[in-house]
Amino acid sequence: MNRNVLKLAIPSILANITVPLVGMVDLAIAGRLGDASLIGGIAVATMLFDLLYWNMSFLRTGTGGMVAQAYGRRDFNDAMRVFTQGMTTAFLIALLIWAVQYLFVEAAFMFIDASPQVEQLAREYYFIRIWAAPATLSLYVFKGFFIGMQNAVSPMAVDLTVNIVNLAASVYFAMFAGMGFSGIAMGTVVAQYSGMILASVLLVIYYKKLFKYIDIRKSIKFKYIRSFFVINADLFIRSVCFLFIYAGFTSLSARFGDVLLAVSTIMMKLMLLYSYFIDGFAYAGEALAGRYIGAKDPVSLKKAVRVIFAWCMGIGFVSTIVYVFAGEPLFRLMTDNARIIESSGRFMPWLLIMPVISCIAFTWDGIFLGATASKTIRNGMIWSVIGFFAAYYITVPHISVQALWMAFMTHLLIRTVYMSATAKKQVFARART
Repeated sequence: MNRNVLKLAIPSILANITVPLVGMVDLAIAGRLGDASLIGGIAVATMLFDLLYWNMSFLRTGTGGMVAQAYGRRDFNDAMRVFTQGMTTAFLIALLIWAVQYLFVEAAFMFIDASPQVEQLAREYYFIRIWAAPATLSLYVFKGFFIGMQNAVSPMAVDLTVNIVNLAASVYFAMFAGMGFSGIAMGTVVAQYSGMILASVLLVIYYKKLFKYIDIRKSIKFKYIRSFFVINADLFIRSVCFLFIYAGFTSLSARFGDVLLAVSTIMMKLMLLYSYFIDGFAYAGEALAGRYIGAKDPVSLKKAVRVIFAWCMGIGFVSTIVYVFAGEPLFRLMTDNARIIESSGRFMPWLLIMPVISCIAFTWDGIFLGATASKTIRNGMIWSVIGFFAAYYITVPHISVQALWMAFMTHLLIRTVYMSATAKKQVFARART
């Protein structure tokens, strides 16, 4: 079982390691092009795309769980049906995003409280990166399909390509091609289309023999569309809840000024560094839980969950130790702005407790997705959103900006408790029925 888990987890971890590095490079480029408002511009612009794309992450999570269960049943006809429905949905949503792009950004800034300079920079970034929408959304479906088929190497190759091209192209366009801040967005566009091309090539190489199972007419029959969208509707609500928390975090941070917005943005990047290691095992949990539930193998399911949790809790403990010694140096790598660095010290303790509080929630996420326990995932996230905002508004009069971090940790605790309490019925029972 360790071999099965590591075969899926390690390629995902190798790919995930480059994700925070790219985000850090974007922030580092912005941090060295000028003052704190440039970092704020990246933060708010990223939030705008979170508003769009996080809501669409069901294209990956829903595809992965359903394909994994089809793989466990050895039902490749169903696996290709899910893939076809996912790709069709991705391109239709991308066209809609293009159609409403101006309305969207105007509506967003009715609620986002940012300085005029930060808002101008965020708009500049948004209207360039938006043209990568078809590639970005299709990559969600490709990744879900590959993981569901127990193939972690192909999404690793795609992610590495996207992230390395993003890094290189952003540096080139921003620093050497004279585009400045806009070059960061252009680098992302080039990278996303590079990834889509590679994913298409890998699909042909590894799964050409499954193309015979593609049946467009069957895919659009009501009973199959209903099944696809019922699960994904719950996961869409889950994504909206994530959006409320992370976008709310950034928006509330902006109320405390550009310097504290920059501090909060960098802190969040550092906090999530370790989660890219956890995510590798969460993806393994998604693939294996779906596979063993599809195969009706409860013994292997329990064994897989035990092994995955052992790895994830070990990573959480090691990550806390790393943050003790490397937290401040990592922060200084992100910016050389003296005011931002000086303001960061009082937030560092949150960095140390993040892995301990969140590792169980992140791990359950993957396992529940593999089980396609979509209603439970949805309900847990709804309670987490309520907990986040309740904790913030209750504590902000007493601890000011620290209330943001109190709220964030509260939502993680709620997710951990809720999923742990419902796992027996919503995960393990599905492998027996």
